Amino acid sequence: MSKRILLIVGGGIAAYKSLDLVRRLRERGMSVRAVLTKAGAEFVTPLSLAGLTGQEVHQELFSLTAEARMGHIELSRDADLVVIAPATADLLAKAAQGHADDLASTLLLATDKRILAAPSMNLRMWLHPATQRNVATLRGDGMLFVGPGDGAMACGEFGPGRLSEPLEIVAAIEAALAGDTTIPLPGAQPGPLAGRRVIVTSGPTHEPIDPVRYIANRSSGKQGHAIAQAAAGAGAEVVLVSGPVTVPDPAGVRCVHVETARQMLEAVEAALPADIYVGAAAVADWRVGAAVVEKLKKGPSGPPTLGLVENPDILATVASHAKRPGLVVGFAAETEKVIDHAQAKLARKKCDLIVANDVSPATGVMGGDANTVHLVTGAGVETWPTLSKQDVAKRLVERLATLVKETGA
Repeated sequence: MSKRILLIVGGGIAAYKSLDLVRRLRERGMSVRAVLTKAGAEFVTPLSLAGLTGQEVHQELFSLTAEARMGHIELSRDADLVVIAPATADLLAKAAQGHADDLASTLLLATDKRILAAPSMNLRMWLHPATQRNVATLRGDGMLFVGPGDGAMACGEFGPGRLSEPLEIVAAIEAALAGDTTIPLPGAQPGPLAGRRVIVTSGPTHEPIDPVRYIANRSSGKQGHAIAQAAAGAGAEVVLVSGPVTVPDPAGVRCVHVETARQMLEAVEAALPADIYVGAAAVADWRVGAAVVEKLKKGPSGPPTLGLVENPDILATVASHAKRPGLVVGFAAETEKVIDHAQAKLARKKCDLIVANDVSPATGVMGGDANTVHLVTGAGVETWPTLSKQDVAKRLVERLATLVKETGA
């Protein structure tokens, strides 16, 4: 699962090491977005960072073009970890005092993720009481530090203040990512799913027939994505495994994009363990046994015969998994005998709850913005009125939080 790093490059002769740091992170499968300060741009170029990250480099706080593509608030929260390398005395001072007069300092104030700083400065600047006070303040606020190291400096002096080597910073990043990097809102009451991990699947799967054609279901992903967003809003750590959709990834959610049912199952199993699993994806039941590598052509012998095989049953696999979540929720999209089919699915798949709905063309549910659902459990059936998919998601997450609390799942 790819981790996302927001790298803030400060100004200093050691800024050149940030380029190697990006390369090392990319080698380990991490994605990197870079923010280059005005001072940092005196030492490394936006073009170099863009070439290594493969993404746009952000520099200006008040950029109409950049804000239209990704606002600074979203930028500050899209990553799993914020890294400052090199972290100059100026950047540390701004962060300690809560200044927000440029893009970098604004991101540090607005982010909801942990921050790892790799200081780099002259030894007297590092040892100055003001810098040490700022570092103490930042440590108290939860900022992580790697280095600085002792060594020869560009100014000709020797001592503490040298930027840690890229591999040392990578090790510190990996250590930080091993824990929870989300920071709760200061003073806010924790959400009902705070401390819980939720996996949601969403959208269709595409099962290739040939390089051009595929088998799929008519799922937009709107309901699954709304559930992931609502779970994140309730304080959960959310992994969204999404098939091919056009709806955007929800904010504050780790999204894994897949295409086929087998890829979706692999991503779900990689995301375990979890407290709750919600299988909202419309997974194709079958795939072609042997997809061809060239486009199938019409011919005198008529249409080709497609030998279909069953796809893995993701819901049943999760429900019987050694790392089974405490609460396993499935969806049943039906066109007739909705409740009967949902009850049968509940028993067959051995899950805890089925969210059933009628997806007949006349309902407009597939691709639409509203849904009428029935909650089917071993205790009975509860039918909800027609609601927007966002409201269905919120009510469902509230119900799941209650069930987790009641059952201790």
